[in-house]
Amino acid sequence: MELKEVNGNRLVLSKQYGNTGLSVVSPQSEEEIQQVLRTANKEGKKVTVMGNGTKRGYGGVKEEYDLVLSLVDYKGIVEHTVGDMTVTVRPGITIAELQDYLKKHDQMVSIDPSWPEQATIGGVISANESGPKRLKYGSARDLVIGMRVVYADGSVIRTGGKVVKNVAGYDMNKLFIGAMGTLGVISEITMKLRPVPKHESLVLLSIEEDCLDELKKFIVKLQDSMIEPVSLELVVPSLAEKLLSRKEYTLLIAFEDVEKAVRYQEEWVATNKPEAAIQSVLSPKESKEFWERFSNLQPNAPNVDQREGQVKAVVKISSKNMEVFDILKECRKLHQKNGVELEAHGGLGHGLSLVMLSGPTDAIKNTINQLREFVSTKNGYAVVKHLPFELRKEIDIWGDKPSYFFLFQGIKRKIDPENTLNYKRFIGGI
Repeated sequence: MELKEVNGNRLVLSKQYGNTGLSVVSPQSEEEIQQVLRTANKEGKKVTVMGNGTKRGYGGVKEEYDLVLSLVDYKGIVEHTVGDMTVTVRPGITIAELQDYLKKHDQMVSIDPSWPEQATIGGVISANESGPKRLKYGSARDLVIGMRVVYADGSVIRTGGKVVKNVAGYDMNKLFIGAMGTLGVISEITMKLRPVPKHESLVLLSIEEDCLDELKKFIVKLQDSMIEPVSLELVVPSLAEKLLSRKEYTLLIAFEDVEKAVRYQEEWVATNKPEAAIQSVLSPKESKEFWERFSNLQPNAPNVDQREGQVKAVVKISSKNMEVFDILKECRKLHQKNGVELEAHGGLGHGLSLVMLSGPTDAIKNTINQLREFVSTKNGYAVVKHLPFELRKEIDIWGDKPSYFFLFQGIKRKIDPENTLNYKRFIGGI
């Protein structure tokens, strides 16, 4: 981390990504979180909430807060009901720590965000993160069944429950998931679990750009079939070369099931794939190693190797499923046109694409603006997930406010009228 403790509770944070603080507190109980927020709220102080800091480059045009509320020490398993396949955890536990614990019981949390060794479950839930396996796993919103949340005034509410079949009342969980910590501090999270798959493999289909229409037809046929892939992620040639030493567009088709079912699906792909596509299959061990490399592709605040005069950025694009083909082709054009290093991949099933950029400041700004213009012609939208603070002041990372923005404002005013929590971190400066 970029955190350094000085004189007890004084904090030195690199200002490159903003979202810093004059001092830091690391509560180890919900009661301590309540006390910190209650005091800050009464004194009119602004608080930023942080785990391991992997998302400090995501959102916000406020460089410094009065206080950093660090949740890295507020971690651990609260309750694990193996038979019900649910687990309740504190927000500071990392994804990797949680998965390692659950693996002992042949269970897992079905989410695959970036940097699992560093990303905390609280940060992942607050940002509604997901990965290429979202096609089958869903996002953070799909696995949370209950939470405890501390409001800015120190009061605590419980949303949802601790059992999967809880349908009473409104689904308040979704109010806080993806709100970037602007509505409350998540102090406890209950999630549903899945069994660890008995077998897994990764099928790779590589194809030249002029044959992508054949790949489209294959995708439609696959989605109309009984085949159930965990991911259908299309990777641009520059990223395929980095990951797989291939210079063509490459489709990542992941399967997780009992071995017989996985083998059957591999054979289906081999029988029905485009004639122009080259197929290869990674073993379970190779698949795991591949996804580990894949999960650490995106730059994040603690791990960016920033070269002089170079900027790194990540853009998340949402579109209709098949528009991913056009978006990735446009990314390749911008890579050649603007002289930026560009690596991108998109989900043909959930319509989310990630574009990672590296290059001079002006080239990065131009590329982001051109990407947004192109995406708007496809009725999609683009959010900048990672960008240095100074550039976030020039580029509205959230894009245009949605028509229902007034609802966001009303909820924020009701729950946090003093703007104590993560002020200006979310869309529209909320």
